[in-house]
Amino acid sequence: MTAAHAPTSSLIDRLPKVRGELIAHASLAPLTWFRVGGAAEVLFRPADADDLAAFLAGTPADVPVTVIGVGSNLLVRDGGVAGVVIRLGGKGFAQIEALPGDRIRAGTAALDVAVARAAQDAGIAGLEFYRGIPGSIGGALRMNGGAYTSETKDVLVEAVAVDRQGRRHVLSNADMHYTYRHCGAPEDLIFVEAIFQGHPGDKGEVQKRMDEITARREETQPIRTRTGGSTFKNPEGHKSWQLIDAAGCRGLKKGGAQVSELHCNFLINVDNASAADLEDLGEEVRRRVKEKSGVTLEWEIKRIGERT
Repeated sequence: MTAAHAPTSSLIDRLPKVRGELIAHASLAPLTWFRVGGAAEVLFRPADADDLAAFLAGTPADVPVTVIGVGSNLLVRDGGVAGVVIRLGGKGFAQIEALPGDRIRAGTAALDVAVARAAQDAGIAGLEFYRGIPGSIGGALRMNGGAYTSETKDVLVEAVAVDRQGRRHVLSNADMHYTYRHCGAPEDLIFVEAIFQGHPGDKGEVQKRMDEITARREETQPIRTRTGGSTFKNPEGHKSWQLIDAAGCRGLKKGGAQVSELHCNFLINVDNASAADLEDLGEEVRRRVKEKSGVTLEWEIKRIGERT
């Protein structure tokens, strides 16, 4: 355990020694794209997959464990998160490697865009859509992340995960039980790396496709704001943004939170919003859409922690 943060929480006294970092009462707001939310009772940054496995094996079963990635599609409530919050990052989880057979191996802290670039550098096509997803591979695995007609289920070969007892598992694509923005693998599994299948591609053509995706995102999404990405899943047969627009919610505000004028399936933190502002605004959007169209929107953004 590093000496930079002296542990003051009694929970830390019950946790095993680690090679990574344990921090008591760590603010989570700086770790999310919304920049809101309370603290983790304990934040754990494992050094690598072995450190993670040993920690999980030695952590008492009654201690809640929550995993976060780069915080791009995450809302941490203002009351914070009880137990241990695990954040994967650094060299131990962000490695990317091109493999024979037009495959890419990536750690789950690797950014989706970095995986797309690595594939392009290796002359591998089929992973360009990751250029359009603002997050990390761990989130893409857990949510079947997708964009521009492609999804993780279309390219995943296998994923490696660690369970709550610290045991390692290798899951095939079928084991993930993917549906739209959903993974049916056990919730207690923490993904640490994955292998993706592409196909031979011309580097120039792959780059062109990625540039098109980048331009489209710039034009249609508020990517330079404090946002959590797509707020609601698209209901079958509908586009969430169209339902939200039809319900008169474009530009709707609640405290420091606002529905984006550019893309109304995005909530943005425009003026020091609280997590409650953002969540309450989202619930108001859901209420209005239900009233207008009869459709119930389902949250895509993951919400964790307790309200104050």
